[in-house]
Amino acid sequence: MSTAARTTTGRRGFTVGRGEDATHPDTIRAAISEFFATAIFVFAAEGSILSLGKLYHDMSTAGGLVAVALAHALALAVAVSVAVNISGGHVNPAITFGALLGGRITLVCALFYWVAQLLGAIVASLLLRLTTGGMRPPGFSLAAGVGDWHAVLLEAVMTFGLMYAYYATVIDPKRGHVGTIGPLAVGFLIGANMLAGGPFDGAAMNPARVFGPALVGWRWSHHWVYWLGPFLGSGLAGLLYEYLVIPSTEAAAHGHAHQPLAPEDY
Repeated sequence: MSTAARTTTGRRGFTVGRGEDATHPDTIRAAISEFFATAIFVFAAEGSILSLGKLYHDMSTAGGLVAVALAHALALAVAVSVAVNISGGHVNPAITFGALLGGRITLVCALFYWVAQLLGAIVASLLLRLTTGGMRPPGFSLAAGVGDWHAVLLEAVMTFGLMYAYYATVIDPKRGHVGTIGPLAVGFLIGANMLAGGPFDGAAMNPARVFGPALVGWRWSHHWVYWLGPFLGSGLAGLLYEYLVIPSTEAAAHGHAHQPLAPEDY
């Protein structure tokens, strides 16, 4: 049991946490882990798009879509793997939000996660701009004919699936041996969702993934879509899985001591 897990409330659901959680070594280690994991993911993911643009003038091809989706899938699987035993391997503010609503992380720790994830994405985007000789990160945008609310719904649906898969393979106390392939399963799903949604809005499913390149490339068109959609989808998935799929007796026995971190309960 993580040393950060020190109190038992016997309740399920959202909890703020305690002030001392902000300075606890486990919280700091988890935030650092999220920073590096998110930076690893964003560097490879956004880098794959810059690389494709360097090789081909027209990136809007089926082959280009498959290549970018594969890069995202592999990068996320690795990023989750390197952080899962320390922070739970969220690598995504929306995943953290779903875990927060499900009571798997406190608000205090979630704030640290969000800051670390956004900083990791910014640093990765800056490194890409530096190492590519000043290439501007393309970021995300909506395709012609796709409205803002269509994109919000699409992002919500895709992120719902991502959060549900994360809960089933990484968080669920009864995940068993499935937990060993949890990061790979989450990576595969983000790749599949990119194949499905990429041509319409880029298929972000991750506000940090969008924020870093948007800031460094200074591209803010429709930016709010990539926050609202993923948060709606992940929040709904977290609540549904926590309260409908996981039995209350299992939840009480596995971490509804409201551990801020407790990665072994993931």
